[in-house]
Amino acid sequence: MAHSLEQLVIRHTHRLPSPKGSTGASTGGSAGQGAVAARQFDAALASVGFKLSAELLARLSELSEAAVVHTATRTLRTVGEMVGDHVRHNAYFIDFPANVPDTEEFWMRCVAKALGDDTSRENVLTQLAHGVLDLLSLPAYGRYQHTYEEMLAAQDELIAAAGDRVTVLHLGRDLDDELTDLYLALAGSTTPLGEEHLADLQVLAERCALGPQPETIPVREIRAVVNEARLGVGADLLLDTVVDVLRLACALSGGDVTLREPTRFRALPRPARRALLAGLDAVVAANPAKLADVHAYREPFKRLGERLHPHEYPRWPHAADVFAVARGEKEARSLDSRFEELLDAFDVLGAVRLLESAPGKLFRALDLLLRIAADQEQRDAVVAAAARVAPKVSGRVVLSVREHFHNRERETDEPRIFVNRKGRAWVTPDHRPSIPAADCDRLIAALDDELRRRLPDPGRLLIDPDVLDVALPLSGRATAAGLGVLPRGSVSVVDGEQLRFFVYWKETEDRTDFDLAALLLHADYSTDCWLSYTSLTAIGGEHSGDVTEAPDGASEFINLSLDRVRGSFIVPQVNIFAGEGFDEVEESFFGFMLRDGEQKGRPFEPRTVRMKSELRGTGRVALPLVFRRGDDGRWRAKWLHLYLKGIPSANRVEENQVSVSKVVRALVEREQLTVAYLVGLMTGATKVAEPTAADPSGAEAGAKAAEVELWDGESVPDGPVTYIGLERPEGLHPDSRVVTLGNLRDLIPG
Repeated sequence: MAHSLEQLVIRHTHRLPSPKGSTGASTGGSAGQGAVAARQFDAALASVGFKLSAELLARLSELSEAAVVHTATRTLRTVGEMVGDHVRHNAYFIDFPANVPDTEEFWMRCVAKALGDDTSRENVLTQLAHGVLDLLSLPAYGRYQHTYEEMLAAQDELIAAAGDRVTVLHLGRDLDDELTDLYLALAGSTTPLGEEHLADLQVLAERCALGPQPETIPVREIRAVVNEARLGVGADLLLDTVVDVLRLACALSGGDVTLREPTRFRALPRPARRALLAGLDAVVAANPAKLADVHAYREPFKRLGERLHPHEYPRWPHAADVFAVARGEKEARSLDSRFEELLDAFDVLGAVRLLESAPGKLFRALDLLLRIAADQEQRDAVVAAAARVAPKVSGRVVLSVREHFHNRERETDEPRIFVNRKGRAWVTPDHRPSIPAADCDRLIAALDDELRRRLPDPGRLLIDPDVLDVALPLSGRATAAGLGVLPRGSVSVVDGEQLRFFVYWKETEDRTDFDLAALLLHADYSTDCWLSYTSLTAIGGEHSGDVTEAPDGASEFINLSLDRVRGSFIVPQVNIFAGEGFDEVEESFFGFMLRDGEQKGRPFEPRTVRMKSELRGTGRVALPLVFRRGDDGRWRAKWLHLYLKGIPSANRVEENQVSVSKVVRALVEREQLTVAYLVGLMTGATKVAEPTAADPSGAEAGAKAAEVELWDGESVPDGPVTYIGLERPEGLHPDSRVVTLGNLRDLIPG
């Protein structure tokens, strides 16, 4: 258990909890003899793109050799999983990316082998006679023709390059302290967590339920996970709506606390039933209007009532009222129904007055209210109401609305893109009436003022320039779990000559065929060409070959020489041709590597991996990110984390190129709020840019702009700073506040 908890800390923070075990009695060695083993550990980490910080190396050197070896074994396993090196990545073509044949030539070669095989000859001849050939019937197609060891022997060794990824592992505090800090950070998050982080929080909450707690737990689904742990140890529950109780019931039944998917409620023990009913009774007794919240979840409440048996507990009559409302036996007028009535009567001013009592709902209805407002007086009233209630709206909602109206104001002809909580995306034409630019501007200015008021004074601010174009993580669901993964909409520069995609999957029960492909688009988003199992080579690229089953795991690769690519966009995608979905296979992940032109090496080299993300969406086509060539000739990645519905089987890049192009265009043309935007609000700067001779700070205009310093990648200030970057630099003052990808959500004000 301690090992899994240590893994959790490393994954989230890139810190290794302070190692223990320096006594000979417990480790089989003497303290202070670990220097050699520590250096060997550091060298082993380099092979997967990691290294020990100077402080961590010194700490390990103080331990016994056995303690260092023990720590190294656990840590190497963890970082290997983080980068995708815990599995064997074989390629169908043993020499990939060299000697990849022409597609038709390869198919004819497979046919020739099948005709020379007594067991397959008759079947193939019959198919050929009918003019149709199933590639899967050919013994040489879709199945590895060599072992992993044979593939390694055929590849040259990787030559290390200065551009290889180096991720630093830092020295952490004791394991208990690190776990407490991580629990407080996740439980107190101002934005929803992704599925993996929510599962990690559940593990932490069981351990930390009686320890220090965050001042507030603003996200309801996070509160449900914490309440489950608190119920288990007899602590008071955190409940202020009837839906909080419903979410807790889902957690106790192993269901979906986000309420996206229906939960099959279990038969709960009496103590749990009493706690849920008492919680419902207390919430409604304190505010009977909370009964109106039942309407949005009537069916789940009805099913929950069948499990709780409220009639057996007459001392909690208000709890019984909840289920009476769900069954339609008791009236509880909802705010939404009253709002709809006012809209039907075109009473915009009345609707605004009503929603001022529910600031979050008002903010979500702003676009609608401004569209249907009859005149300037009504639009003025909408904007004024938004400014009045803004202090009561959560920071992430304020930011979401700010981003919405920024893109609304642009008044482009681009289609609208919708993305649900599972990453499923679809695009529709935008038929909404326009909103006067002046009203958008006034609303945006009011939101900027409110956000500026909430942001803390960062003091001396040290910024990694690479983080400025990272999109604000307004929801953990907009970022897949993995290494080097940025939130949806983020932009990052791609420096390298060879770009290589990889996908790995391992089926659970059914034969499963994932197909890696890359769609190359022109500047107008029309198709140039593609790489896939039906097009193994194209200008500047090679496909590693089609693998059609994965009982022991399988990998596919695409290699691209960026200077030879003709198009303006590269869109990698993973299509499910047959079998289990992304959320059904035992394991699946996607990533990309960057190499210098002269670097060889095996198809998968962990130290060249720049990003590795889990594939766990509900669609049949995955779009992790898109690469765009800028006017300056440099390639940049824009992160998508999207899934398209696709079709049940035989999804292919040839068939989905139009829908993929539409989705990519809609998201590429949309502008996200980034870290640069928040930094500008913090400092009063109108812009944060690369430093110049005239402006060495990199910040323009504003009373506090001089406090912004762009990190040069080497030296750090002597005193404490607020550092915001992709990775934590070595040597920061211990009193510094550090914000990196692992806790970027901390930038979102409450």
